Parts: sequence; C-alpha cells; structure tokens
Amino acid sequence: MKDDKVKEESLDHHLILRHLLLADYNDIKAVMDKVYHNLGGAWTKRKFRAQLKTFPEGQICIEDNGKVVAAAFSVIIDYHKFGDQHTYDEVTGDAYLTTHDPNGDVLYGVDVFVDPDYRDMRLGRRLYEGRKELCRNLNLRAIVAGGRIPNYQSYAKSMTPEEYLEAVSRKEVYDPILTFQLSNDFMVKKIITGYLPEDKESKGYATLLQWDNLNYEPGAKQLIGAAKTTARVGCVQWQMRQMRSAEEVLQQVEYFIDALSDYKCDVALFPEFFNAPLMGLERHANSIDAIKYLAGFTDKMVEEISRLAVSYNINVVAGSMPVIEDGELYNVAYMCRRDGGVEAQYKLHPTPHEKKEWTMQGGDELTVFNTDFGKVGILICYDVEFPELARLLSDQEVEILLVPFWTDTKNGYLRVRRCAQARAIENECYVAIAGSVGNLPQVDSVDIQYAQSAVFSPSDFAFPHDAIMAETTPNTEMTLIVDLDLNKLQELQNEGSVRNYLDRRRDLYRIQWQGEQEE
Repeated sequence: MKDDKVKEESLDHHLILRHLLLADYNDIKAVMDKVYHNLGGAWTKRKFRAQLKTFPEGQICIEDNGKVVAAAFSVIIDYHKFGDQHTYDEVTGDAYLTTHDPNGDVLYGVDVFVDPDYRDMRLGRRLYEGRKELCRNLNLRAIVAGGRIPNYQSYAKSMTPEEYLEAVSRKEVYDPILTFQLSNDFMVKKIITGYLPEDKESKGYATLLQWDNLNYEPGAKQLIGAAKTTARVGCVQWQMRQMRSAEEVLQQVEYFIDALSDYKCDVALFPEFFNAPLMGLERHANSIDAIKYLAGFTDKMVEEISRLAVSYNINVVAGSMPVIEDGELYNVAYMCRRDGGVEAQYKLHPTPHEKKEWTMQGGDELTVFNTDFGKVGILICYDVEFPELARLLSDQEVEILLVPFWTDTKNGYLRVRRCAQARAIENECYVAIAGSVGNLPQVDSVDIQYAQSAVFSPSDFAFPHDAIMAETTPNTEMTLIVDLDLNKLQELQNEGSVRNYLDRRRDLYRIQWQGEQEE
C-alpha cells in the first residue's frame, strides 16, 4: 500500500503554461544544464534577464507544482534583414535578443527545451501551441526557427544532410528534434550550414523550419503602441544672460519648447544648469549659498516644465538643476514626459569644481528611460567621460544617450565631445549633447560658457562619413533638430563593418553594477 501511495503522489502533476519570470532562473539553469551538457550548459543569468526585459511576452514556460520543467524562448525579427542563410548568434544577438524588432514580421524560435524527466508528457507540443497563439495574436506572418538534427551524427558517413532530411521525413529515420518539429506542422525550407558550429552532434548543420500563420493580415497593426523606428531630437543651445525672475527663465524655456514642438520633435534637450541666471537675482556671500539659492527654484521649474511638456506634446529633458535632499546637494536631470510623468537621473560623478565649491554629492542610480521614442539614457556632462556608465546602459539596449553639459573652456568642451563620440561608436548608439553659451558676469563660478551642441552616430557606412549627424555653430544661441533612424542601429549590430556589441568577449569580461538597483 505504501508503494502504491508513493507512485500515486509522483503522478500528481499540476501543469501551468505561463510567462517566465526572473525568479525562474535557477529552474531554467537546472534544466538547461541537463539538456545541453554537451553544448556548454545553461545561459548566464545576464542573458536570461536580457531576454525577459527585451521581449517578456515571448518567453514562456510550463511549471509543475511551482517548478519550471519546460520553456520556449522567442524573438520578433524583421526577417529580410537576415534571410535564409544566417547563424544562431546573428539572428538572436548571441541569445541576448538584441535583434528584437517589435515591428518585425516573424516570430523566431530561440530555443525550446523540456526536462528529460518530463519528455513523455508532450510538454513540447504545449509550448509550440503557445508560440503559435502568440504569433497569431501579434499578427506575425510566420514562426521560423533553426532546428538541430542531433541524430545526424549516426548517419553522417552514409548520408548528406539533405538525404538525412528525406529519410526523417519518410519516417525511415528518427531524429528527436526534427521528427517532433515535422509533427507540429513545421515545413523545412532548407539546410543551413554553420548554424551552430559547436553542435558536434548535428555536425554544424541545422534545418530552417517555418510555420505559416494562416490568420496573418498584411498591413495590419502588429502591436498597440509599437516602438518607433525613428526619433526626432531637438537640442537647445542656450544663451546665458541676465534674467530678472524665474518667470522670465520659464518664458525662454517655453519659447524653445514651442519651437521644437512645431517641428514635431520627440524630445527637447536643455543644457546642464540652464537656469543658472537665477543665481544672479540676489547677492550671495559665497558659491555654496548661491547654488543652494538656485536649488530653491527647482521644484517650481520641474512642475512648470512638466506642464509645458504635456501642453506642447513633447518630451523634455530639463537639463539639470541643483536639488537639496536630506541636507545634501545633488545635480539632477529630469525627464518630463508628454504624458505627464516625471523621472530623474542624478549626476553620478560631480566634477572636482562641484565637489569643492558646492560640496555636491553624486547620485547612486543609473536609469533607463523607456520612452515613446525608444530606450534612452541620460548622462550629465562629466558622467559621459566614464565609459562604464554608457556600457551598462548599452547592455540594457539603450538606443539614444542624452548629455546635457556645461563647460566654460574649449578644452573642457572637447573632453565632453570626444567622449560622447567614443560612447556612440563603442555602444552603437546615438549621442546628443546640448550646452550653454554666453556669460554671467554677475554669478560667481558660472561666469563664462563654451559650447557646440551636436548629435553623434556610430561610425559605419550607414551613417555620416564623420559620424556627426549634425552640429550647431559654436557659441551661438540656436536649436539643432536631427532625425535618428533607429533601424540602422539594429542593422549595424548584425551587418556592420565591425560589430562591437556582438563581438564583445562576454566570456572574458563584463561590467557589473555594484550599487543598489532593481532587477
């Protein structure tokens, strides 16, 4: 009786098909280490996190009594960018899903695996049906995948890959993966060579499989609020001048927001400490008193600029302004969204001048802003001179870096400019910088300005020959409006002359955030 009870309990399954969560990683790792012990085992947690952040809807699993026992991963791609002859690393971004395109036409199968202890329960079929449902709901024309043929190793001496495919199709030969895929309505388009070179069982070959969505409606909208493929950035090269009130500063701010909104810009970027003229409204005993006085205007400025962002239907990066919190002084940039939301990025590296003259502290969080014009990061002036920050943002697939800056001399400006250009090339993203010009003789420590605002691109054939999208006339108040093609960034990662993102040796080194940060 006791043995019968144990057997009955072992059959007491409770299976749930659901989306994967970051907390599932240990279960995923355990299964992958079993299934892929000959192919290096499980993905790293970093890859798993990237997959969930990039396309959470496409990563599904089956749990049994709270334990994940099977999973399927996928990514949306614009298939014509890759064509039928591609490698696994190219089409999946080395499994980081950097190739994900919400406006793509194909759901690409990244992986499917089942715990060997559950392989007699048809869980793979459930996962495939879940993928098909996702494909229909997203109105994608097909599911495409590269399939391993692990049993080919037993026939490689007597059959070509094409002959092996025919034998499996006629059910004369059994292949644990190909036989399953054919039974799930997938058609083989061709044999791919070099798909997974490390796959010794398949001898580096793979089948290119496709399942067509019969409900596909060409031209229909694929996703509500789909990510944009272009972004129009407006940079404000701000003239420092004597002003008589906060209202006068805001009047000038509104002038630029109004102008950039008329040109349908997605974002207006103001310089660091653009409201510094307010320090000249009163006489101060020293620089610390002056900057603390300026901090007293910040709440009002943020409130009014947020109202303008909504009113003019444009996102506004309100340069940066000083903030006092718990007695400490910080330099903070605000993302005022056109939907009314407000988020902040603290300057992480105060300059020696800011620390000495203003006793300013550095923030401790690095934010990715998921905006309606793409993934954006903000690095305030000196922060762009630390390549680690841009790399951390790049790892989270930031497409545009916005850099409000303030520099007094040309050599200070050139540090910001050269580093911003380097960040664009290293991380295959766009970088926009905006600074102030003119002088404030009545304000101590902020008396002169030097700037030439600009937008930089990666350096490759698809971009300007000098990797400069556009730039302003130095030391002249003006705006700079630039259209950015975000699709080119995706193409660069997979088809560029060099591919910094994909070729990065993640097996040898990485940059890791040590501070507190939400998963």
